[in-house]
Parts: sequence; structure tokens; C-alpha cells
Amino acid sequence: MLDLLPADQCSKNRLQSYQGGKVVVNKLLSRRAFLQASKKAAHSSAIMLTMPMILSACNRAEQARLSGESFQILSEEEANEFNAIAARIIPSDETPGALEAGVIYFIDNVMNDDMLGRDEELLELRNGLRELQTAVALNYGGTYFYQLETSQQDQLLTEIEISTFFGNMRFLTLAGMFSLPEYGGNRDNTGYQLIGYQPQGAWAAPYGFYDADFMEKGE
Repeated sequence: MLDLLPADQCSKNRLQSYQGGKVVVNKLLSRRAFLQASKKAAHSSAIMLTMPMILSACNRAEQARLSGESFQILSEEEANEFNAIAARIIPSDETPGALEAGVIYFIDNVMNDDMLGRDEELLELRNGLRELQTAVALNYGGTYFYQLETSQQDQLLTEIEISTFFGNMRFLTLAGMFSLPEYGGNRDNTGYQLIGYQPQGAWAAPYGFYDADFMEKGE
């Protein structure tokens, strides 16, 4: 089960996750609860990103999006596919989701970081995507995940939600959703709105100084 937050931690702000083969609503109580969920997502991912890496790896993503540049490392097909996956991890409903936040530009920039050498991780993502596309063909006779109905997409993602590929995609989606907008994700502060956060410029966004100790100790 993809459990982003405990079911009893609720407020008016919403996030969605997979459970029992369908999308269900998990509601957020606080940023501290969100941080706990983020740590859980990070532990299930083979892609290691610290907050400084998140901030520095994506310094051109917003400019690329605004100027209409093509993707740096992803093909158009890959971008469409990863974008569709991210859009089911954090869907759009009453609140904007990963699609509106421009998460795909964040993913493209993270995977294009030459200094960090993401070749192996990018290959793992591409291999996972090929396996997912094979499942698309076997189950629905199609070619691309992004062309499926959302119910079909949810079914396929539910079947692979314990895989490394899905863990990586979930982590990248969360990181892109809640990073600084100028670094490629969280377009128009979409992620901040979702968790009810007003950016104050403290410590390293989106976390405040009182979150720094939590992020270090995991309390």
C-alpha cells in the first residue's frame, strides 16, 4: 500500500495515494506530518537526493519551462510517460497536482545532473518504464501508459507499487512537487498550497528552521 500519511492525520488540505487498487484521499494535518511521509518515500527510493541536491540540481528547470525549451535528457515519449505517472501519484482534483506543478521538468533536470552522475539511475527509470509499457501492451493492447484511461493507469501502478521503479517515481514526484518553484518543481507554489504552507524563506525551503533538526534526526 502506498501510504503517504496515516489516515487519522487530517485537515482540509488533500493528497491522494493508491490503496487496494484505487485512488483514495489521504488528508494532511501539518508540515511535520508531511516531512515524515517524505522520509518514508525517500527510504523506498534508490535515488538519493538531499535538500541541497534538490535545490542545486534543478536551477534551469523553471527557465526551461517558461522559455519552452525541449527536455534536456528525457525524450518526448519518456516525458509524456513519466508525467502521466506523476499525475497519478499526486492527481489533480479540487487542488492542482503534479501535472500543474511541472514535476516533469524537475525530474528531467535531476536526471540530467552531470556532476552527480545519474546515468545508472536514469537507466533504471527507463528500464522500469519499458516494463510498464510491456504491461500496457499485455493488459490493454496499447503502447503508451499516458494514453490509457486513469482507471487503467491506477490498476497498473497498483500492481507495481512495491517496485524500485515506482518508489523512485514516487520520491521524485514528491521532491518536485514541494521544491522551490525557481528550481523546477512546485510551479506557482502548487505544492505549498496543497500542504497549507506559506513560504517564509527560513532554513532551506520548503522547510523552516524548526524542521532542520527533524530532517537530521528523523523524529
